[in-house]
Amino acid sequence: MTQYEADPSRAQRPLPVGPDHPARALTIAGSDSGGGAGIQADLKTFAALGAYGMSAITAITAQNTIGVQAAYELPTSLIAAQIESVISDIGVDVAKTGMLSSPAIIEVVAEHVRRWRLRLVVDPVMVAKSGDALLQPQAVATLRSVLLPLAEVVTPNLPEAAVLIGQPITSIAEMRAAARAIHALGPRAVVIKGGHLEEDGAGSGPSASSQALDILFDGETMHELVAPRYATPHTHGTGCTFSAAITALLARGLPLVDAVEGAKRYITGAIQHAPGLGHGHGPVDHFWQMEAR
Repeated sequence: MTQYEADPSRAQRPLPVGPDHPARALTIAGSDSGGGAGIQADLKTFAALGAYGMSAITAITAQNTIGVQAAYELPTSLIAAQIESVISDIGVDVAKTGMLSSPAIIEVVAEHVRRWRLRLVVDPVMVAKSGDALLQPQAVATLRSVLLPLAEVVTPNLPEAAVLIGQPITSIAEMRAAARAIHALGPRAVVIKGGHLEEDGAGSGPSASSQALDILFDGETMHELVAPRYATPHTHGTGCTFSAAITALLARGLPLVDAVEGAKRYITGAIQHAPGLGHGHGPVDHFWQMEAR
């Protein structure tokens, strides 16, 4: 077992870039009108980490820091057309998925992942930070059986991981067991995000006795990634941002463990510098590194 300390100050270290083109990252996800999650968060993250971002929108939501007021799924034919449009012309180094709300949408995305042999990061988005459902119950089985086997890495939080394995997760030992169980479903690697393991309540700084622990299982080694836990309500879009950071860093050529470690540092800094917008779960600061210079 290896352990990495996520130090946000190290997140600006130089990263390798391919010689023939800029790193190209595609997000296949829903639109968040509040800008904190979904397509908007992914594109901000890609830009912040030096990848050229593209998008295929699966749904449009009316959403803010308080909740999701309305949502509309786009036709699968239009989702497919967006994916084909950008891949056939610009190309994609790594893609990621976010909100795929129905079995039909998951199926069409999986079809194109197979067709184009995409490297894929799967963020199994099920519920918004506000508690609003973003995945139909009948879509869970399709996600589990159709999309996860195509993933290079899948990044569930504890509630999402519990749904995928069919049992609650309440300890670090159970996080490790869940990582193995989800890995058995087919993805190359699994990151179980431990942010829900304990909640410290409202606050403004890290607690020395409280760390945010994630488990990365690559099929052979359990890696523990730790960072300060910032007790703050401003965590809207953290899952999208973290998985988008992994996507961007993989697209830039980093090995998996380095990409996940870098993403952990990036999201830790983004939470630490959250601007405090809105009356509910506010967004993180996707460009905190640039502003710190």
